[in-house]
Amino acid sequence: MSTGKVITGIVAGMAAGAVLGILMAPDKGSETRKKIAKTGTDLKESMKSKLSSLIDDVVDEYENVKGKVEDQYTSIKGKTEDLVEEGKEKYASYSTDGGQKNF
Repeated sequence: MSTGKVITGIVAGMAAGAVLGILMAPDKGSETRKKIAKTGTDLKESMKSKLSSLIDDVVDEYENVKGKVEDQYTSIKGKTEDLVEEGKEKYASYSTDGGQKNF
């Protein structure tokens, strides 16, 4: 199950539970509306915090992967340059020997 679906399920469950709990409470209408507004605000702040944390985690993972890719690129580039140089040297020695040298 994807993280997005889990988060959506948790948020939906929290919202449904909060609304049902408030609506079932034996308070006056004005008190119930205040509680609903406060619960909505609390839920919004909670989601902001969780979203911010998720974004931080994604950014950290992106930077981690980016660093690994850059390291791999540098390694492959260095090896490729070495192989090209080795090939040039062998070609140069082959062409100066009149083709008599084996690789």
